Amino acid sequence: MPDGGKEAIKGRLDSRLGWMNKQLEKSQYVLGDAFSVADAYAFTVLGWCKHVGIDLGKFPAIGTYLARVAARPAVQKTLQAEGLA
Repeated sequence: MPDGGKEAIKGRLDSRLGWMNKQLEKSQYVLGDAFSVADAYAFTVLGWCKHVGIDLGKFPAIGTYLARVAARPAVQKTLQAEGLA
């Protein structure tokens, strides 16, 4: 993909991550204060960011969210079973 296309996609992604960061400033999880399947999916997809060079550092609520989800016992068990923790 040409560099211009990559930058356009990164800009759109930055916008979406900004939106998600604002949502997570207001609630514990993606859909409110209860963990849902949306959180399991978001945790997985957001975890890919580090592997493709997307820095989540400017989205502190997302960082806090990822730590919160990662601390869940079932998530810890799954990460260990997958050899990821």
